[in-house]
Amino acid sequence: MRAFEDFDALRAAVGADLGTSDWITVDQHRIDQFASATGDFQWIHVDAARAAHGPYGRTIAHGFLTLALLVPMTQQVLSVTCAKMAVNYGLGKVRFITPVPVGSRVRGSVTLTSVTDIPGGVQTERRITIAVEGAERPACVAESLVRYLG
Repeated sequence: MRAFEDFDALRAAVGADLGTSDWITVDQHRIDQFASATGDFQWIHVDAARAAHGPYGRTIAHGFLTLALLVPMTQQVLSVTCAKMAVNYGLGKVRFITPVPVGSRVRGSVTLTSVTDIPGGVQTERRITIAVEGAERPACVAESLVRYLG
């Protein structure tokens, strides 16, 4: 875990690879819970029998489920202890490159790409690359914008 005690330390880390999270298993229960929460019940995610005959031979995680895992991944990698509050400000470019088959393990590597001053704090951009264990290409690469207010 990389902890930043002030915004100057955060600014100084621009361009740095901040670390990699632990592995997270994407099981069918997690996929089904995500489907229930979002109303996205596409068969490729929730119908194991039908998905067995589909392009991946089993169900796969929703792309947005993979994206949502950025939160626990980045929380494992960095902490901005000087901030009173962190706000998800949105996303820049997001690409879903490789599917995440049920039962896979994923982890995120975080690079701090920019820190910009805003009133009352800073806005950071982090590039998170989500790897699938055993896959040659990442599942997702996303630019995450977070505002830290002091």
